[in-house]
Amino acid sequence: MSLKSWRGLVLLALAAAVLPSARAALPIAHWQQPSGAQVYFVQSPALPMVQVQIDFDAGNRRDPPALKGLADATAGMASKGVREEAGQPALDENQLGEAWADLGAGFGASATADRTSYELRTLTEPRLLDAAVALAARQLARPSFAPSVWQREREQWTSALREAETRPGTHASRAFRQAVYADHPYGQAETPETLQRIGTASMQAFHERYIVPCRAKVSVVGAVDRAQADAIVRRLLAGLDARREASCAGLPDIAPVAPLAQAVRRDIRFDSAQAQVLIGQPGIARSDPDYFALTAGNYVLGGGGFVSRLMQEVREKRGLTYGISSSFSPALQAGPFAVALQTRPDQAAQALDVATGVIRDFVAQGPTPEELQAAKDNLIGGFPLRLDSNAKLLANVANIAWNGLPLDYLETWTDQIARLTADDVRAAFQRHLQPDRMVTVTVGAQP
Repeated sequence: MSLKSWRGLVLLALAAAVLPSARAALPIAHWQQPSGAQVYFVQSPALPMVQVQIDFDAGNRRDPPALKGLADATAGMASKGVREEAGQPALDENQLGEAWADLGAGFGASATADRTSYELRTLTEPRLLDAAVALAARQLARPSFAPSVWQREREQWTSALREAETRPGTHASRAFRQAVYADHPYGQAETPETLQRIGTASMQAFHERYIVPCRAKVSVVGAVDRAQADAIVRRLLAGLDARREASCAGLPDIAPVAPLAQAVRRDIRFDSAQAQVLIGQPGIARSDPDYFALTAGNYVLGGGGFVSRLMQEVREKRGLTYGISSSFSPALQAGPFAVALQTRPDQAAQALDVATGVIRDFVAQGPTPEELQAAKDNLIGGFPLRLDSNAKLLANVANIAWNGLPLDYLETWTDQIARLTADDVRAAFQRHLQPDRMVTVTVGAQP
């Protein structure tokens, strides 16, 4: 098949990758490479593609306090050029983008609170696959961190932060995060001042310290076999091998998230048409055994849209908001539990009273058997949609890898939900939520 024909498959493959298709949970193979990299692999031959996600413990929680935003900056600059290497010329950001476009492939990086992730997507035709892996390996190991490019990016980022200050949601989320997490890294975020302190030398040092093969957790999904997957991972990480001996000592521990000792209230004046209300506290780590009970219970409380208790009580019965929801956002450490709503400023106090009452009652009593069964039916019925594309399957495999979940996690997911009882859910909520010790933030509410 011609190179042009293989490039033409890109659009077809990407389109097919988002079409619903029933698939059973596929077995996950796991092994460790000599470098220390952990590999998690699912063979998925339906499309001539392979997708790879490489995760490192290099998220925002690793930012030095004075350099908040460093992990995001380092990840963002990964696509802005590569250095010269072994006779291969340097590529600026435009040349790098053109190179990926010519291959019909993609590679990029992003940072979250816990991790920095690099993701490769390419067709498996040998010439394209070989070139894509080689280019991704260069981009992973040899980002250029050009000062002039960073200056431009920093100015754009700073402008975006200042523009965000005009929105009430920015003030609400920042105040909520700081009140829930205090001095923990999860509670901190970049500012124009911290961005000004970040230089390209800081990015290079961060990259060299944290982006090392011995700490890589690599998820591979696609139309390759195990030997090919292993070879792809080796080549992707090969440029980092020189860091193995110097950089594989244990990383400093991050202090655990402290539970709230008492209720916290933050009322922020803001002239806006809608008041923002957030209620919550530290929730759970993703590895917590209560994850399934809290997931099902949260569907009943505020995660199930119009059938949830919060929506029924705050919107349907009283008309105090267009929408209200609750969520757990598990992380490596205790991610937040939050209830969020918007309402008219003069109705904020009433909406807050009703919402806190619903939370308190739910923690005390849990769901009814009928409510829980409806939640279980919805979650189990929707489970195939979590696996109906290679991209979603990759996200699930990476979740298993990152959080140390059992390899049969996807195979047992529906059983874990199905066996829950109302008592299980009530007990889990009582273990993790304390309605009398929650953070409440309002922005733009009338006193």
